Amino acid sequence: MGSHYNTNTTMKTFAIFFAALLLFTACNVGTTDTAAQAANMDTLATAYPWALLPFNKADSSNPVMQPGTNVFYCPITQKEIGWEAKNVFNPAIVVRNDTVFMLYRAQDSVGKPAGTSRIGFAWSVDGIHFNRMAAPVLYPDNDVFKTYEWQGGCEDPRIVEDSTGLYYLTYTAYDGNTARLMIATSKDLLQWRKYGPVFGSDSTYKNIWSKSGAIVSTYTNGKIVATKINGQYWMYWGDKYIWAATSTDLIHWHPVTTNQTENAGYDSIYAAANISRLKIAVPTRKTFFDADLVESGPPALLTDKGIVLLYNSRNIKTIGDTTLPEGTYAASQVLFDKQNPLAIISRMNTYFIKPQQPYELTGEVNNVCFIEGLAQFKNKWFLYYGTADSRIAVAIKNTP
Repeated sequence: MGSHYNTNTTMKTFAIFFAALLLFTACNVGTTDTAAQAANMDTLATAYPWALLPFNKADSSNPVMQPGTNVFYCPITQKEIGWEAKNVFNPAIVVRNDTVFMLYRAQDSVGKPAGTSRIGFAWSVDGIHFNRMAAPVLYPDNDVFKTYEWQGGCEDPRIVEDSTGLYYLTYTAYDGNTARLMIATSKDLLQWRKYGPVFGSDSTYKNIWSKSGAIVSTYTNGKIVATKINGQYWMYWGDKYIWAATSTDLIHWHPVTTNQTENAGYDSIYAAANISRLKIAVPTRKTFFDADLVESGPPALLTDKGIVLLYNSRNIKTIGDTTLPEGTYAASQVLFDKQNPLAIISRMNTYFIKPQQPYELTGEVNNVCFIEGLAQFKNKWFLYYGTADSRIAVAIKNTP
């Protein structure tokens, strides 16, 4: 009994010492990593003066939004459901009356194929601590759009306004088989009028797989105002390549097309749906972090230097960046000519944000930082992103 006791005591003492050593090391590594990231951000900001940089993650506050316990009566199933119990991620952002308003994707644990998504509503006076409404503001219903939205749901919102203050929300409807980019409008962010697929007036592209509509806008005094270029509104969209579309009214959109030979050098997962005719605005790049997929981020910024599009990407190690884990979603930026939204002037050769924190590395989909909401607020830029398709975090840039 004595020697057994002494052995345990020795082991416990060693375990405590080892744990303390690990904690000390982790703290120092964290400090070193933070300093290194800040230095890297400054380097990127110098190399790409047109880009919106540097951003630093608010690690001490993140994630700023987590799954909730609110219950909602679903008009389709006619049952109460924990509509945000599984995941919350990929938000749109509006600044109004010195308040940050967030419209975020929330997912239940019931709907097929992986939970029905609805759009929730939250607000914050500091951009970090949010209150949320008990019920979603946009969701599948017994309406004419049910065929598009049930039962995958309403996903990944992005929001702009026009010169009158009317809000336009692009979002993805998912029926379980095909994702379709949709549009809705609102005067107050709470009551939304759905219009259906953004390409609904174009029979060729109405039912293609389409997502992630980032409308070119002017960011001014906290507002994100859709702005015409040469008489038309422009939108970047897509999640294999990033394509472009134009509109005269922000409701009815038409994809920009080209001849097939121009796109011959790119593979296409949509070859059977005339996707090969679409004009590629942002292609993927072999051996880079964005080798497998590129996808629009927040509404694009119209600036004096050009149109800045913050975009998401996915890496596959066999064709992309071998230093990143398989399937990593990281974000970068690209600059277009402000008079020709299809002409790339410059493009970052690396990412400016990638998964590092535990909640970014592990979740519904591992290794994901997916940027989607951008706001000017209190003399800073707030960039909100989904983490591992499970939570919401923010990175902040001081102005200018």
